[in-house]
Amino acid sequence: MPTNRDTPASFGAWRRRVLARAVHRGWRWVQEAGSVTAEHPGRLRFRRLGHGTRLAFPQGTVFGEPWIELGSHCIIAEQVTLTAGMMPGLDLGPDPILTLGDGVVLGRGSHVIADTRVTIGSDTYCGPYVYITSTNHSYDDPGQPVGKQWPRAEPVEIGPGCWLGTGAVILPGARLGRNVVVAAGAVVRGEVPDHAVVAGAPARVVRSWDPVDGWRPPLRTPAPVPIPEGVTPEQLLALADLDEV
Repeated sequence: MPTNRDTPASFGAWRRRVLARAVHRGWRWVQEAGSVTAEHPGRLRFRRLGHGTRLAFPQGTVFGEPWIELGSHCIIAEQVTLTAGMMPGLDLGPDPILTLGDGVVLGRGSHVIADTRVTIGSDTYCGPYVYITSTNHSYDDPGQPVGKQWPRAEPVEIGPGCWLGTGAVILPGARLGRNVVVAAGAVVRGEVPDHAVVAGAPARVVRSWDPVDGWRPPLRTPAPVPIPEGVTPEQLLALADLDEV
């Protein structure tokens, strides 16, 4: 049985638990209210915002929305920056500058900087803190600070079905084919063929797929076995229980 001396400490712990629950509930409400969807775009007016697409709250820097097209069922995580043009308020012409296909995932803290055309194909997944840019600083004049020299801009194209690992950097002029894997931390420039795996800084092809020979070099692990169609979550839980026995 608690003593009188224990009562203030117990009350303090109880009050802290109640306050913590209230803060977490409030933050969940703020995240829900602050997220951006086609039905609830808030202040953002994108050129296109597809059905089922959601920008989590808090968003990163977003400007140039009239030149940004987001496909359907995209997932844009917290603190993701999406920009079209070098600064807000510019007239960028009649065509879109930044386009995301359907089902694109941009991980937390990622940046997509489109001063000229950037296209990300459908079903491309990006891990956290991926940086995709169409613009880079120039340093032609050795007598001027690099940051004050006019930058170079080249279009960027990322094909459908790609996977960009955490911290990958895609530089101006990069063109990635279909189903390309970019290793975490890789820095990609130039052209990458379909079904290739690239790694390093600068990135180079470390594995590729041939229709006749398959993967070269061969994969070191067997392909994962997909869940059969029609299996329910309850059945999966039951299988997990059997594995533990």
